[in-house]
Amino acid sequence: MTTLNDLTRTERTVRVGRRDVFLTEAGSGHPVVLLHGGGAGATGASNFARNIDALARHFRVIVPDMPGYGRSTKDIDHEDPFGDLAAAVRGLLDEIDVDRAHLIGNSYGGAAALRLALDRPDKVGRLILMGPGGIGTTRGLPTRGLNALLDYYGGEGPTREKLSTFIRDYLVFDGAAVPDELIELRYQASIQPEVVANPPLRRPSGPSALRTLWRMDLTRDRRLAQVQAKTLVIWGRDDKVNRPSGARLLAGALPSCDVYLAANTGHWVQWEQAELFNELARAFLS
Repeated sequence: MTTLNDLTRTERTVRVGRRDVFLTEAGSGHPVVLLHGGGAGATGASNFARNIDALARHFRVIVPDMPGYGRSTKDIDHEDPFGDLAAAVRGLLDEIDVDRAHLIGNSYGGAAALRLALDRPDKVGRLILMGPGGIGTTRGLPTRGLNALLDYYGGEGPTREKLSTFIRDYLVFDGAAVPDELIELRYQASIQPEVVANPPLRRPSGPSALRTLWRMDLTRDRRLAQVQAKTLVIWGRDDKVNRPSGARLLAGALPSCDVYLAANTGHWVQWEQAELFNELARAFLS
């Protein structure tokens, strides 16, 4: 247990089905689950480092390391990753006795949050999706940023230079603002032997690749029109990983969807525009 900025954070590991899920918690009130992105070396606490304390002043904030990342079990179903992650989040909520929670998801975590709202709408209050994955992914070639992410474990394998290039050139608008310490932290997490042996995010391959790609494009799911959760989509106007045009797709598909496009911002809105994001999230979820 650690105390930061007069707020107490607790850490624990919860058994969810076949996997262990590590989570950080802070604050009290209505539960809000923060789901991190799928970049190499990502963890819940590092991805939302600038948001946890601010939101914990108003909500019970629950921040898991999703399966495949951080201190959680390095195991994920690559034929249906979004569905598998959604099931893991649902199982986690059941294990910690949370009937219903608001979900905040960035990128990979945004896709997992939306998939949970499709599969188990009873578990989801409101949704905040930041540059979510799985939006129109079968409607064009991958972006250069997404290619850099998917290629991280290929070729010569993971290197600090590859990770630095991805984060500074593609993940954020102003690469110079990213401290070396953050890149080193992410790099060390990305080269854990279990992760290198079974990368959590990879290009679909094999005989089921086409089916996996189709399943991962959530805009082709007819259930979108029945999603009742009020949704706020936040997208960096200069996102080089997931195309900002996905915001319009979601606004047209979801019955109750507001959109905020952040100028001079890349894929990591919650980090690059932390004060703006924290205020938007607090107001929307309240």
